[in-house]
Amino acid sequence: MSLQLQITFLRELDKLKGVVRQTVLADKSRHENTAEHSWHATMAALTLAEYANEPVDVTQVIKMLLVHDIVEIDAGDTFAFDKTGYVDKSEREQLAAARIFGLLPAGQGEELKALWLEFEAVESSDAKFANAIDQLMPFLHNVWAEGQGCWKEHQLTYEQVLPVVSAALAPHRLRCGNMCSSY
Repeated sequence: MSLQLQITFLRELDKLKGVVRQTVLADKSRHENTAEHSWHATMAALTLAEYANEPVDVTQVIKMLLVHDIVEIDAGDTFAFDKTGYVDKSEREQLAAARIFGLLPAGQGEELKALWLEFEAVESSDAKFANAIDQLMPFLHNVWAEGQGCWKEHQLTYEQVLPVVSAALAPHRLRCGNMCSSY
């Protein structure tokens, strides 16, 4: 029975490949999907862990980054600058988390949901770093794609983007030094 539930869950995760995000790939060829974003953020955390301002458990960070966007299967990707989308974002994501993690055997589903909740709470050192990486990747994609995608499509100015990115990369989350100032 557990295997059937796990296979059902894995099949459900395939839907992440169809959730299209606002971010354009670095080569400007198309928008990325949520599965690609999750993989890239996970690799960024593994690569940039030395820049965490506090000690982090990279394995825990990777787990959070792998599960944090699963809820987008039902809730969709809410664009960082979409004030209307944030009105009911938490409610949509809570419902999605209950349904999707509920596909797994109880203990396993609860474990993954706990990782998702930790990421959302942004309280632990691991969650702060995971959130910073999650915010960093769309920013880098926009820099690499010269604003093509969400910045140009939504006519966002530097003055609008900077506070959002700065908050995500605040010193208590990511110690980026010259890495961030070059962008």
